[in-house]
Amino acid sequence: MTRFRISPLAALCMFGLASPGTHAATFDLGGDASFSIGAGLRLSYESVENAAPNGDRSNDFVVNSTRVYLSGRVMKALGATLNFERDGSGTTPDGLRVMDAYVQYEPMPEFNIWFGRMLPASDRANLDGPFYLNVWEYPFHVSQYPSLAVGRDNGVQVWGKLMDNKFTYVVGAFKGHNNIAGGSNESDNLLYVGRLAYAFWEAEPAPAYYTGSTYYGKDILTVGIAGMFQSDGVGVAGAEGDYTGMNIDVLMEKKLAGGGLLTLEGAFYNYDLDGVADCGSGEPGSPACPAAGANDNVGGLTEGDGYLATAAFLFPGKIGIGQMQPFVRYQSFDRELSNSTIDVLDLGFNYVIKGHNARLSAFWSQTDDDRPTPDTDTDKFVIGVQFQI
Repeated sequence: MTRFRISPLAALCMFGLASPGTHAATFDLGGDASFSIGAGLRLSYESVENAAPNGDRSNDFVVNSTRVYLSGRVMKALGATLNFERDGSGTTPDGLRVMDAYVQYEPMPEFNIWFGRMLPASDRANLDGPFYLNVWEYPFHVSQYPSLAVGRDNGVQVWGKLMDNKFTYVVGAFKGHNNIAGGSNESDNLLYVGRLAYAFWEAEPAPAYYTGSTYYGKDILTVGIAGMFQSDGVGVAGAEGDYTGMNIDVLMEKKLAGGGLLTLEGAFYNYDLDGVADCGSGEPGSPACPAAGANDNVGGLTEGDGYLATAAFLFPGKIGIGQMQPFVRYQSFDRELSNSTIDVLDLGFNYVIKGHNARLSAFWSQTDDDRPTPDTDTDKFVIGVQFQI
């Protein structure tokens, strides 16, 4: 007879429920077989300078993300994950798209193989995903690795954890960028990825090779390095360039004597496009992209260096049902071809009710981009709420 129970272990099989504090509803099918289901929701109010139809300040209520998480096991070492997200683009703004779809062969912590659509090895921000960042908004301006959708791509990865789970490695191969007729990669060269991370203090409790930007009460000091390479990965047919991207990221989280929690995060990014302007990037000499059809992993990459710095402090005492966590984040990206820079400053706070599963956020953000002429400064104010179960 099928039994219903709440299993933290099964929740660890699913990206969307990567936090140790999240529990999926799990059906025990007998033996080692099980099926889990969960959901995530992010909603916000956004007010952006000069973004209203008449040029005034905008007022918008946004469904940022609606996710459904499914995961199953036929035995301890063999399972699959299928996650969906609301697609807010195109002709069906309320349709669901496949976010993750992969088979997991996991015989031991040190060696595992995943095959299908998943997050490639990359920077901490991408492996956090929007639900596990310290700051409400994803750092799009510096975290610019190519992806098919929601940071994912189709391919295969091998990953493992060694040294009491303190050392994590990931290597893989994916379909990659600009693999369309008229694109730079008509020859279908694969995108190769890799990441190494070492936790000097406590091992991070996130499952698999995923990460978080806070764990709400751990002593964490982790350094990671990631990279991607694809021959003819940028440009268009006849004007190709090899793509190389890399980053170094550091997370430090420390419990203080008074009960507070200090979190510091930093990252450096370098994207080398072989001196080629990728299609649709807006850089000088950038050609138009060929029609992508069903492949959205086309164009838009930019050569340059990125910098990210974040600081947050979680106060120990509760106000009502949650804790206050003010934060500040700075992003800067220096474009190579246009010799221009975009800087973004975010100031705000989180009201943490139950970790990443129930949290309110409010922040003000200012963007300064000197690529347009004249320079453009814009600001926005956002109030967001996220919920997972």
